[in-house]
Amino acid sequence: MIITVKNKDTLTFDDFKFKCCVGKKGFTKNKVEGDKKTPIGKYSLENLYYRKDRKIKPFTKLKVLEIKKNMEWCNDKREKKNYNKLIKFNSKLKGEKLYRKDYKYDFLIPIKYNWKKRVLGKGSAIFIHLTKDFKPTAGCIGINEKDFIILLKLINKKTKIKIL
Repeated sequence: MIITVKNKDTLTFDDFKFKCCVGKKGFTKNKVEGDKKTPIGKYSLENLYYRKDRKIKPFTKLKVLEIKKNMEWCNDKREKKNYNKLIKFNSKLKGEKLYRKDYKYDFLIPIKYNWKKRVLGKGSAIFIHLTKDFKPTAGCIGINEKDFIILLKLINKKTKIKIL
């Protein structure tokens, strides 16, 4: 089964159609760190990460990990070893904090973009995460919580996402 994002405001899976938001500057085949664009392509999904202090563990066939205060996603273009990977907070590295004050990362699923053969500066921390207002993202895909919960019940570790 494939999640499909065909345009800047619609995500589909099977017979389900969800409103979504994408990168502020649209889509690209040539993603660059910080360009505010969502990468075009077909990708696998990683685990579900969630804030246990705010949310009940949802039903899903994905592996579920609790977001801890020291978790970050490395987006440091100088860091070959950890770029585009989950790391523990390190003041010497740039990273996207997963334990946020806002709600956006109360649930998130990393999209396996720039994953196996990571290229420094080609983009990192591309997630499916929560949104309330559907304002454009920094390159991720945002959906509202109700739809996220529905999607979690439908997908599994073999599910792919296709961004057109």
